[in-house]
Amino acid sequence: MLIDPKSNQVRGVAKLNKKDARSETGLFLLEGPQGLKEALDRPKLIVDLYATEEALERHADLFDRVDALKIDVQRVSEAVLKVMCDTNTPQGILAVCHQLHVDLQDLIDTKPQLVALLANIRDPGNAGTVLRAADAAGADAVIFSDNSVDVYNPKVVRSTTGSIFHLPVVIGADIATTIESLKSAGIQIFAANGGGAELPTLSKDQLAKPTAWVMGNEAWGFEPETLELVDLEVAVPIYGAAESLNLATAASICLYASAFAQNAAD
Repeated sequence: MLIDPKSNQVRGVAKLNKKDARSETGLFLLEGPQGLKEALDRPKLIVDLYATEEALERHADLFDRVDALKIDVQRVSEAVLKVMCDTNTPQGILAVCHQLHVDLQDLIDTKPQLVALLANIRDPGNAGTVLRAADAAGADAVIFSDNSVDVYNPKVVRSTTGSIFHLPVVIGADIATTIESLKSAGIQIFAANGGGAELPTLSKDQLAKPTAWVMGNEAWGFEPETLELVDLEVAVPIYGAAESLNLATAASICLYASAFAQNAAD
C-alpha cells in the first residue's frame, strides 16, 4: 500500500493536475467510480489505477470487473489519494489514463451529423456539461478551440461523468480554420447567440441537416470575426423573467433541437 504522500510516485501522479504535465506525458486523471465504470469499456486507456480500502469494499462489483480485465490496482491511503487528486474529498478511486482526442480531419472523414464547437469556453463545469449533453443528444463529436479550457482538466473530466469516453473530442482547434473545414464538408454552422433568429422559428428541415453548433465565451460571447463565418445566429428564447440561460443549458437545448429533427428524419 502507498502510504507516503511525499513519495516520488505520488508526486508524479499529482503533477497531472497541471496542464503542462498532461501535455508532456499524454496522460490525464480520472477520479471516481462513475468515470472508472465508463473507462472499463476501453481498458487499454487505463495506465494505472489507485483505490483506498474503503473504496474497494464499497464498489466491490466494479472492482470485480477490474479484476476480470486483469487491471492491477494499487492500494493507497486516504492521505495519499488526497495529494493525488485536486478535490478536498476524493471519492476513493483514481485512474491515470491515456489521452484520447482525435484530429479534426479524422473526425470530418467520419461524416459527422451533429457537432458542438466550444469557442473560448473557459469554465470547466460548463465545458464538461456541454460534452455530457452532446453525448446524451447523440452528437458525433465535441471540438474545443485553442483558447478553451483543457478537456483533460480534472474538473472538466468529472463534469462529463464518463461521457469523455463516449464520443470523439478534438482539442486545440483554430476557430476559423475549423469552421471553414466543417463547411467544406457540407456541415452548416449555427452560432448560439442571443441576437439571432429564435430557435423555434427554424424548420425541421433546417435542423435536420448536418450541423455544428458553436458556443461562445460565457462572459463576452463571440468575437465578431467568428460570427462573420457562421451560416446563422440562433437564439434560445426566454419566456420567463430570467435574464439569461447558463451556457451549458443553452447548448443542451440547441443540440437536442437538432437531435430531435435528425432522428425524426432517420
